[in-house]
Amino acid sequence: MDSAFGGAATPNPNSINEGPSSATALPPRASQQGAGESSSSPAPPSRYESQKRRDWNTFLQYLKNHKPPLTLARCSGAHVIEFLKYLDQFGKTKVHLTGCPYFGHPNPPAPCSCPQKQAWGSLDALIGRLRAAYEENGGRPESNPFGARAVRIYLREVREGQAKARGIPYEKKKKRKRPTHVSTTDVGVNVSVTPTQAVDGGGGSGGVGDGDHSGVGTAANVGTVTAAAATTTSV
Repeated sequence: MDSAFGGAATPNPNSINEGPSSATALPPRASQQGAGESSSSPAPPSRYESQKRRDWNTFLQYLKNHKPPLTLARCSGAHVIEFLKYLDQFGKTKVHLTGCPYFGHPNPPAPCSCPQKQAWGSLDALIGRLRAAYEENGGRPESNPFGARAVRIYLREVREGQAKARGIPYEKKKKRKRPTHVSTTDVGVNVSVTPTQAVDGGGGSGGVGDGDHSGVGTAANVGTVTAAAATTTSV
């Protein structure tokens, strides 16, 4: 049984039509032309693009198997949340319940019967890829269900709930300020300075934003999930 979404197999982007057999010698001029053609062949898609395509095909198959079946045009933020909850059954992150003795414990000393779910970082990265894929496939930004307010609220609730249950806070790193020291080398013009003259370097604080890296390293989790989801929904 074919467990992949999207029906037909995706052609291998690394495969190149070699043309004539290598046993047949080509004239020097023809071989140079062949080398030029091979160098101009399109590069294979990146890991991110490949994952985004798989996620998109997974969601389309989910809509197709939905009862009653849904079209993309009728999909709303509520259906996106329903899809995220459906993926929880393939999750590998232990989320302790309120009555569990290990609730809020980042490193439980023993196993428990609490359910495993998708990590918040995985879901957040998945929604980002699906949101981009929706618009790349002709969807309008103003009607993008993956950017709906209900989806953002749901992701925030998942983040806060998992932070309490696992004892792992998800906080953005504070921006680091650059030193305010200014020298004449920081100024891109030739300036003559006297003891009573002040120099305005115009550099500003210009903080460096580290961003929130709590979701890094979780794309592989969702990649495994989409493959498992494909197997489940196609049965």
